Amino acid sequence: METLTVYRSYFLTSLALLLGLAVSSLQAEEASDAGKSVLERYTLRYSLKAGEQLHYEVTHAAKTKTRIRGAEEVSTVHTISQRHWDVLDVTKDGDTTIDHIVDAVEMTQQQGEQEEIRWDSTTNEEPPAVFGRVADQIGKKLSTLSFNARGVEIERENHGGTKASLGMGSLTLQLPEEALAIGDSWSVPREIKTRLENNAVKTIKIRELYTLEKVQTGVATLSLRSEPLTPIDEESVRAQVVQQLSNGEIRFDIDNGRMLSKQLDWDETVVGFQGANSLMEYRSRMTERLVDGVERTAKKP
Repeated sequence: METLTVYRSYFLTSLALLLGLAVSSLQAEEASDAGKSVLERYTLRYSLKAGEQLHYEVTHAAKTKTRIRGAEEVSTVHTISQRHWDVLDVTKDGDTTIDHIVDAVEMTQQQGEQEEIRWDSTTNEEPPAVFGRVADQIGKKLSTLSFNARGVEIERENHGGTKASLGMGSLTLQLPEEALAIGDSWSVPREIKTRLENNAVKTIKIRELYTLEKVQTGVATLSLRSEPLTPIDEESVRAQVVQQLSNGEIRFDIDNGRMLSKQLDWDETVVGFQGANSLMEYRSRMTERLVDGVERTAKKP
């Protein structure tokens, strides 16, 4: 009986110790998870230095097929541009001023059955008339842009005559105010101006939804999806909007505060944009990547 009491006491003591260890282990795991959740939040900010240059190569390929009253036409365009940011000034608060300059372009365009038109700005060939406006901008500042550490534009002066000249969308990525955990999202509002059949202008509000998908070795991978917020009832308006909606992936260097690459894709079909039997198919891809250590000299015919 005395032996049984000893075993029972030993068992209860062991059980208490085991339960204590289990609780301690659980508390340790919870504390670890809490610490990990704090550590695994990431702040995305631009961090450039006055005097440096960021060189990017941008490739854009697009194919558009239209069918109106039985007549079908296919047009294609392929452009490779070399461009860079000249970082002029960075304040102690991170406000940055840059010049955006295009150094060189290779362009190919074909409209329907017409002969394909090609031009490379690094040659001494006279540019075709259709590329004349682009040729005038090679080696010149397209814009001078000031933005804060979150990529929000403070001031912009366009020298090339158009905000979208040789580019697509904003030059900077508008980053969130708060630090993010994997899976967190933020949105940026934007407006698209479209023209109705009666020539009136209709503004379409959209939001660009960004999501932090993963972080590896200091590089954040973001997904991007554009979502119209304004109802679109007219197919003619939809045809104008789909070409300006962005869907794709962006890689941002958290440690060095700059975009490393961007890929946007379009795969859209609009039926009835100019009559019941009309059709427009738009397939496109735009990629942009940071080219390290590249010094290019602007060349112009």
